[in-house]
Amino acid sequence: MILTDTHTHLYYERDQIALERLMQRALNEGVGRLFLPNVDVESIPLVMNLAKLYPENCFPMLGLHPCDVKENYEQELKQIYQEIDQQKIYAIGEIGIDLYWDKTSLDRQISAFKAQINWAKELDLPIVIHCRDAFEQVHEVLKEMQHEGLRGIFHCFTGSLEQARQIIELGFYLGIGGVVTYKNAGLDGVVAKIPLEHLVLETDSPYLAPVPYRGKPNESSYLVPIAQKVADLHQVSLATIAEITTRNSQKIFGI
Repeated sequence: MILTDTHTHLYYERDQIALERLMQRALNEGVGRLFLPNVDVESIPLVMNLAKLYPENCFPMLGLHPCDVKENYEQELKQIYQEIDQQKIYAIGEIGIDLYWDKTSLDRQISAFKAQINWAKELDLPIVIHCRDAFEQVHEVLKEMQHEGLRGIFHCFTGSLEQARQIIELGFYLGIGGVVTYKNAGLDGVVAKIPLEHLVLETDSPYLAPVPYRGKPNESSYLVPIAQKVADLHQVSLATIAEITTRNSQKIFGI
């Protein structure tokens, strides 16, 4: 059984011994595929270092996180694009729009989002989308830039069934993480109604740890209780969830 964590920032751990332990725990739990989203220029070497240490297990992607779209974002985008030209990556991400922290930067965020979608089209890569308090804005951009090759994951999906259907109609998968295990989140009822062929799993480590680890730093080994919750909701085995969601990730990332 191989589980795929389609979104983990495990590389945030700077202590090499601690990082090795995080990786070993993930591998021991059957989490054999980890996709590493970039957030800014400074995190590029961290992502690439982990991918080089575990080339059979860790797969990098590069992009500018919407919360890091500052006034100098055009220069940041230029630097990230230069790195893409030199590194093997498997997606553009994480990118998108976040209006939870700062609504005043919306125009900049949209501009950066569109620029990186164009990279994905040019390079025939999937995109991994961060969307927080900005579903309408993200959906509008995706509809405007719709293209037969445009594909990817709506990372950390926590929306309604109607929003899920809108995302699926655009050809995207839903990234399901620890929130599905939270008692009052309501995501479990939505996930139960979504066919498994539209789902992938993620931890978003070190954030959003699932029950029974809620409140602790998340890690990729904690993908197991997320997968088990989805299995319970769909009344199938954990092995079935691992097989289907890993196959979905292979379709997205091409590996």
